[in-house]
Formats: sequence, structure tokens, C-alpha cells
Amino acid sequence: MKSKYQSIGLMSGTSLDGLDVCCATFTRRKQGWGFNIDCAKVYEYSDELCRKLGTEAQNMSAKDFCALHSEYGFFLGERVNDFIKEYGVKPDLISSHGHTIFHEPVKKLMCQIGDGAAIAAVTGIPVVSDFRRLDIMLGGQGAPLVPIGDRLLFGEYDYCLNIGGFSNISYESSEGRIAFDVSPVNYVINHYCRQIGVAFDKDGEIARCGCVNKETLKVLDDLQYYHHKPPKSLGREWVENNIFPILDSSGLSIEDKLRTFYEHAAIQLSKVTQPGRSLFITGGGTYNKFLISRISELSKDEIIIPDSQVIEYKEALIFALLGIMYMENQPSCLSSVTGATHDNIGGMLFKI
Repeated sequence: MKSKYQSIGLMSGTSLDGLDVCCATFTRRKQGWGFNIDCAKVYEYSDELCRKLGTEAQNMSAKDFCALHSEYGFFLGERVNDFIKEYGVKPDLISSHGHTIFHEPVKKLMCQIGDGAAIAAVTGIPVVSDFRRLDIMLGGQGAPLVPIGDRLLFGEYDYCLNIGGFSNISYESSEGRIAFDVSPVNYVINHYCRQIGVAFDKDGEIARCGCVNKETLKVLDDLQYYHHKPPKSLGREWVENNIFPILDSSGLSIEDKLRTFYEHAAIQLSKVTQPGRSLFITGGGTYNKFLISRISELSKDEIIIPDSQVIEYKEALIFALLGIMYMENQPSCLSSVTGATHDNIGGMLFKI
């Protein structure tokens, strides 16, 4: 067992903001791990790759899908080589989340695209990938995967919330670490922003111009998912089958749709936290000032926002740690989080 590792984590979220690459040095401690982010960068996707990952992949033929799995894996490996050349690092391993195309745990169906073998072939560095599969086959949700990192790296906070395409939260309870997806966020916001020719709602300024529609808000808040107890998780399919039809049939302007949805997302979060606790927030949604103000107002929690590197790269940072846990034969998927029959060691190793 090594006392120190340098690991690169790769993360691509449903909001398609780009590929997050984070290189960090982890130092073993008596309890948990200490870390230092050595360097990090986001690589934007081309319009073509956004289309393939965002809308085309789920409808491809089996042959074309397999080709994209390899193509995206080589893309990831090439970006890592660019990153290593730019920053001069020599990581012990690479840990890749991939990009989620299918996530339907009840059907034992999942796929994080981006072949780990291709990454290893391009970089010559050991690669751990495909973290969800075993957990789902053990009856779990396969998600969220970051709670073990929240415990080991950010355990001083009552709640760890990440706001990306979806918001997910984790916290300690008498039954162990609990974590689940709270609601969709940027996946929905960006979808409607694109309809008016912008990529995202900067600072929430579009939503600020709208009004909450109480009838639509109630329909959203009454969705069955929010009444289920964890473990539970969300995916693109659920949004397309539930959220979009409600908003699309509402007859509201884009501004009112967004304002109503912001309120919905903030309400759902307020229902799963207790007032006066520390709420540590990361992810791209942290920069949405209006969204954060609604969360603060409704939750009554102490909002803690870290420095920009942790905000933007926390999930990639934690994936860098998950790869180390695989190499050390330590469980990274917690049954208390996912509902699987056992804690398990997620991932597959590829090395030359």
C-alpha cells in the first residue's frame, strides 16, 4: 500500500459542459485521505461530439454505438495526453467516469460510454473505468458514486451538494452514508435556454424575469420520484418522460418555465435538509446566483461555497480517488447509498 498517489480523474456530466480533467495528489492519513489539486482543466466538446453524446447515441445501431464507445475513449486518452504535456505531470493512474448514455437500474441497464481500454492504449497509463456496472448487477442504483469521496475528503460538512445536470446530496446518518439524486437542474435549464439561442442561464438572469406558475409547480412537486425514499437516482430518460412534458404543455414563456423550475429545484432540496446545518455546494450550478439565493432562502442552511477549483472539479477529484480505492481493493460503492446487496469495489482495470 502506497502512502501517496498522483491520480487523474475524468468527469463528463449530463449538462455536456465539457470534459473535466483533474490531477491531484492524495496522501494517506489515519482517517481518510488528504488531497491537493495539482492542476485541472476543462476541455470543451465540439458541436458534433455534443450531438453524438447528447441526442444521437441512444438511438444508434449497435455497431455505431460500439464505434462511438471506442471513438470517445480515444478522445479521452488524447485529451489526457494533451493535459500531461501541458502540465508536466506523471500520474500513477487515470480514473474515468465516462459519459452516461443509459441509466435505468431497474432494468439492469446502464452504459457510461468511453472505452477504458482505448484510454490506456493512448496514454500507456493504468486506467480504471466502468464504475457503476457491478453495483447495478447487485441490485443497486449504481449512483451516486461520489459519497465515499464526500466522506473521506469533505466529512466536516453536514451536507455535500453537487449541482450539475442533476443535483445530488450526501450526508451521514445512523444507517451510514446516505446519498441520492435530489432533482434535475442544469439538464433542464440548459435545454430551455438552447431554445432561445443561449447555452445556459448566466446567474439566473433569464429566470429572474419570469414568474412562478403555481399550477405547474404543484404538478412538478407531486411527481412520484420525490415521494420515494432513497436509494434512488435520476437519468436523462426520467426527465424526458416526466419534466419536459409538464413544462412543454404548460403554455408558459421560457422565462416563466425557468422561474417555475428553479423554484421546484430549490423546494426539493429544502425538503431533504434540516435548517441551520452546513451545506457544502459544488458543481456548475454554484455559479448560478439566483438559484443559490433560492436554495438559501428556502433551506435556511449555512451555505458554504469553496474555491473555484473544488467547485468545478470536485467530481473529477473524487473519481481520481475512486481509482485509487480500486487499486487498494477498497469498496467505493456503498450499499447504504445505492441499495445494492453489498458494498462493492466498482470499476474495471486496463493496463499495458
